[in-house]
Amino acid sequence: MELLQSQKYNCREIYGTQQWLNTNEALIRKYFTGPMETIQDHELEKIAALATPNQVLAIFQKAQAKVVSPAGKISLVLDNIQDPGNMGTIIRIADWFGIKDIICSFHTADIYNPKVVQSTMGSLGRVNILYTELQEWIAQNRQVKLYAAALNGTNVKNIRLQEGLIIIGNEAKGISEELLQLADERITIQKLGQAESLNAAVAAGIILSHII
Repeated sequence: MELLQSQKYNCREIYGTQQWLNTNEALIRKYFTGPMETIQDHELEKIAALATPNQVLAIFQKAQAKVVSPAGKISLVLDNIQDPGNMGTIIRIADWFGIKDIICSFHTADIYNPKVVQSTMGSLGRVNILYTELQEWIAQNRQVKLYAAALNGTNVKNIRLQEGLIIIGNEAKGISEELLQLADERITIQKLGQAESLNAAVAAGIILSHII
């Protein structure tokens, strides 16, 4: 329903159980005038990607990413985030904190991976995700400061931003050295215990909660 309301993705068709369609048809028709087909539970199980499917499945057309102008706002940059669960959670976190744009390397998980779509919980309809060559893109947008999440840097508790690019690195390797060299400042989540590192999505959430 959130994807329909966002109007970002063109819905092609909806398949739902009779009970679900009866309950939701009036609301759906505010946003969608296309075909809706009633299907049985056993049919839904066959076509859904989930082991335990919900009562509805919709087919949407992929959307073209918008050009990102980072001036005057905070955006996320993702360097080779490969886990679909992490990717989806980061999109959801970005939506929570009002981040409108995420710029990704070409080796970052595909936003249309089923696990990514599921874990965004509808936030995919509100966050613009652009895949590009990061070094080139950052070089073209040097008017906005780049902050790199690293193990050694300024404590995020001491940072407040109205504008900036926050780069989060690969789950295992962190941010590539080439991109680290482009960073204007390194920022760090204070470590009090003995854990070696933080999950990429958790780190993104903690950083945004402090700097915004």
